[in-house]
Amino acid sequence: MSKPIVAIIGRPNVGKSTLFNRVAGKRIAVVEDTPGITRDRIYADADWNGREFIVIDTGGLLLDERDPLQAEVANQARAAVGQADAIVFMVDGITGLNPADKDIADILRGSSKPIFVAVNKCDNEARARYAAEFYELGIGPVYPISALNGRMVADLLDAIVSSLPEKEEEPAYDEDAIRIAIVGRPNVGKSSLLNAILGEKRAIVSEIPGTTRDAIDTICKRNDRTLVLIDTAGIRKPGKVQGTFEYYTVLRAVRAMERADVALVVIDGSEGLCDGDKRVAGLAHEAGRACILVVNKWDLCKGRSMKEFGENIRKDVPFIDYAPIVFTSAVTGMGVADALDTAIEAAENHAMRLPTSELNRILIEAVSNKPYSRKGKDLRIRYATMVSVKPPTIALFVNDPDLVHFSYLRYLENQIRRHYSYEGTPIVFLVRAAKKERKAQ
Repeated sequence: MSKPIVAIIGRPNVGKSTLFNRVAGKRIAVVEDTPGITRDRIYADADWNGREFIVIDTGGLLLDERDPLQAEVANQARAAVGQADAIVFMVDGITGLNPADKDIADILRGSSKPIFVAVNKCDNEARARYAAEFYELGIGPVYPISALNGRMVADLLDAIVSSLPEKEEEPAYDEDAIRIAIVGRPNVGKSSLLNAILGEKRAIVSEIPGTTRDAIDTICKRNDRTLVLIDTAGIRKPGKVQGTFEYYTVLRAVRAMERADVALVVIDGSEGLCDGDKRVAGLAHEAGRACILVVNKWDLCKGRSMKEFGENIRKDVPFIDYAPIVFTSAVTGMGVADALDTAIEAAENHAMRLPTSELNRILIEAVSNKPYSRKGKDLRIRYATMVSVKPPTIALFVNDPDLVHFSYLRYLENQIRRHYSYEGTPIVFLVRAAKKERKAQ
């Protein structure tokens, strides 16, 4: 159900982000020689020898630093340690054992989590010999590595994955159960909305943000459909989350979306659309979930126009224009049933597969009505097929993938939606070279 977490910590400029990028398999974290570049925790999915986990990059720890920003970075790193399943303590093999390393080691010494000391910048055997001094820390095995060129990183990862807890099993639900994650910023009324759906108080309702510390699954029925409602804690901007349990709730909320079919992104109508709401909607979109934008607390918005509010949302989050907007009040019950019915419809669209013949008919007609060329070369779609659903994913085989511009993919998507609404769900395109073109190349 949830992946184990590996946190990379250490003082500034020891190479944490470089290791993070290597483990994640792509360049996510910014890598510079300036200390303190990574200020917030960054996380990514990782896989080593078939074992999946989440890796977290953290800002550099300077425990004696009086700068408020550095104090926040330290809180971020402590939070990562608090909810990690394994810890990589990274040090610099060139500069050697540093007093700051000893301070960090003293904090880690009280942890029951597996700790691995990664002595970075050991690019060759000669430098690796200097790693021995770090055994003095006495908090875990020492691995002389080079995050930059990958030396000995495989050995480190072998040890890490062998220490991780066993996989958690997904709870057993009906095969056709629709999983609905209720997500949003703190205090927008997520738990109140859940209670309104259920008609009884199953979740704690409080004005204190962060009351719901973990994802809570509740099963209910709607029109003979089994629904799994997943209540989550509020998602905040990473730099604003300073407590251990608060960051844990953020990660759990993201995990909840990843295992859901539909995300109800709850917005506080009385406050209007905030940057935090945009971020939550972006997370749902990136996770490939079906999505409903739920404008809650509408009973507090006297005199405001739903039409105008909805138009403003469309302008501010155009990337998720497929998501229907539903206005609700968890207090009065207004729109709650509509939100649930819309979520069920979105889940069905999320799982709807188009026959290959029908898909190709739509796309051939679309290209015929609006041909596309670039640099004097015409784009030709040889074949298309829907390779998967949840979300609907289309493999597009063309004469030259380099010709395909995102704006034309958007046009093709709109043509598909003109025939089949697919309301509430993203449509993903995978552009590939057709076989004949591969041979020609």
